Amino acid sequence: MGRRVAVVTGAARGIGRQVAEVLRGDGFEVVGFDLRETPGGVVGDVSSPADVARVAEAVADGVDVLVNNAGISAIGAFEDTSLEQWQRVLAVNLTGPFLLTRALGRLMLARGGGSVVNIASVAGLRGVADRAAYNTTKHGLIGMTRTLAVEWGGRGVRVNAVCPGWVKTEMDVADQAGGHYSDDDITEHVPMGRFASPDDIAQAVAFLADPARSGFVNGVALPVDGGWTADGSWRSLRLGKR
Repeated sequence: MGRRVAVVTGAARGIGRQVAEVLRGDGFEVVGFDLRETPGGVVGDVSSPADVARVAEAVADGVDVLVNNAGISAIGAFEDTSLEQWQRVLAVNLTGPFLLTRALGRLMLARGGGSVVNIASVAGLRGVADRAAYNTTKHGLIGMTRTLAVEWGGRGVRVNAVCPGWVKTEMDVADQAGGHYSDDDITEHVPMGRFASPDDIAQAVAFLADPARSGFVNGVALPVDGGWTADGSWRSLRLGKR
């Protein structure tokens, strides 16, 4: 097998770090893109066209996989959300994937093949209170995923999304520290009774990145949520089945 290159945004920690590790284990040369330094990576902001151009230059010889993972959260009532907060979340969570997918997608299209995996969320499939900006970006990311799957599928480039449920990462720790929810709020809702791990998400990304395993999978928004989005039960019924 020849050289295979994957770009992973937000690769310095959490889901992105585990995705990078799993893809390296699958034989990819991984170029991380993060505000923090990563081994063999590019330091920069996904919402900066100049920084994105540097990433594209770093993989100008060819890129096989792009994982749009970098993201930020914002929790609070919609009516109290400032324009600055709204614009920043959209810039990182939606404009960043637009810029990267446009730049690296051109390289994939020129070679006639590639895989884009967008890290969306169950918040892109459902409404979650007090997260209007975040939810909006994740719904938008799924919309972009489906549209590009239609535009690019016939040209050899597959575009899919992974929709994690709540994952035990630094972001979760920060959000819980603000008093917004507890572990029980999540585990009582998830039929499988636990948070996702970063590796649960990374393995799904690896599946979608590999044309040998998912070569005819295109345009999906794959929940990796332990059944969160499938469950319409009320609390006593759900917990009574454990």
